Amino acid sequence: MTIQYLKSSRQHAETAQSDVRETVETLLAEIQSGGEAKIRELASRFDKWDGDIVVSKERIEAAKSQIPDQVRKDIIFAHDNIRRFAEAQKATISGCSLEIVPGFWAGQRHIPIDSAGCYVPGGRFSHVASAIMTVTTAKVAGVKHVTAVSPPRPGVGIPPAILFTLDLCGADTVLNLGGVQGVAAMAHGLFGAEKADILVGPGNQFVAEAKRILFGEIGIDMFAGPTDSMVIADAAADPFLVAWDLVGQAEHGYNSPVWLVTDSRELAESVMASVPGMIASLPELNRQSAEAAWRDYAEVILCDTREEMVQVANRYAPEHLQVQAANEDWWLENLTSFGSLFLGEETTVAFGDKSAGTNHVLPTSGAARYTGGLSVHKFMKTVTWQRSTREGARPIAEATARISRLEGMEGHALTAEHRLKKFFPETEFDLTVPGA
Repeated sequence: MTIQYLKSSRQHAETAQSDVRETVETLLAEIQSGGEAKIRELASRFDKWDGDIVVSKERIEAAKSQIPDQVRKDIIFAHDNIRRFAEAQKATISGCSLEIVPGFWAGQRHIPIDSAGCYVPGGRFSHVASAIMTVTTAKVAGVKHVTAVSPPRPGVGIPPAILFTLDLCGADTVLNLGGVQGVAAMAHGLFGAEKADILVGPGNQFVAEAKRILFGEIGIDMFAGPTDSMVIADAAADPFLVAWDLVGQAEHGYNSPVWLVTDSRELAESVMASVPGMIASLPELNRQSAEAAWRDYAEVILCDTREEMVQVANRYAPEHLQVQAANEDWWLENLTSFGSLFLGEETTVAFGDKSAGTNHVLPTSGAARYTGGLSVHKFMKTVTWQRSTREGARPIAEATARISRLEGMEGHALTAEHRLKKFFPETEFDLTVPGA
């Protein structure tokens, strides 16, 4: 059994560079001291935007009339799918209670957070889908207030399609802000927005680093690096579709890794021969990104068996994992580390990115080994509770007192012991630690 690299990456994607971190730390400190005035200055400098920061209801209503009917229908279709999938996720979440000992109950509740901040990218692309993925999921979870920010375009503001989408999904406050200043405005609750308890949504390296720095003070969906994708394909797969699936994901950015794992040398060589021509057919900006990603970060890995292919995939833990191979149920059972899984040539990452229902805010840089993507769960807190009768508390208090003394925590022991003395004044308890 051997695993061969027919194409190896020249570089490894970095989640944060020291110069990016330094720049973001400086900007956040300036915003901390300068507040809204500093954010307006940064909006003017970086986004060339000197207009209103808070998007008015009138502007949102006007945006609706600027969208072609088919675009509106497509956005509504995608929103409905994502909403229904999020509702199905929420239906799997339930509280519970257990009688630990007779008369003593413990349980859990799932409580939505109060306020969320959603970042919607808008630089090279107008990420309508990101607006749906983040705001819709938060609202289905039960978040009371959702603030959304998106980079304004000079002289225009947030594009009409994004405004329509944010309103459709239920955003409570919308701000004409991008970059670090947009993240900071949500984090600090500026421009009339509620201070966010959690920040979610994809963004460039500066947005990702701002969320990383703020984490702890505020929750975030995940630490995000460059988007990555893997295709697993066997000899029966269509090399044309495999190649396009790799190219389609490589256009995300110059440092977006794409990986092909296969047990067919013939398919691998066909794909490697086809990709450059496919990239050349893309529009210029897309082509530049895809060329760099394929040249510097792409890998083609040849395996002997499907078990080896699973081994590679589970080690890489890709954000997106496509399987174009026989026996889809076997792959579903054996693949364990991925952000989102796409089984069969009838589906593709772009479906999940845009309109199929599953969320596209997913773990990158191998984080899928320990976490999943954005879901209603990210917007809910799992908390526990307990309740007891006096008889139910007795065995718990006795064990607590002795364990606390074993650990040397006398104050803890006394909180249990004093209850026993109050509840059972006629009873003698031995709460010493044997052998101590």
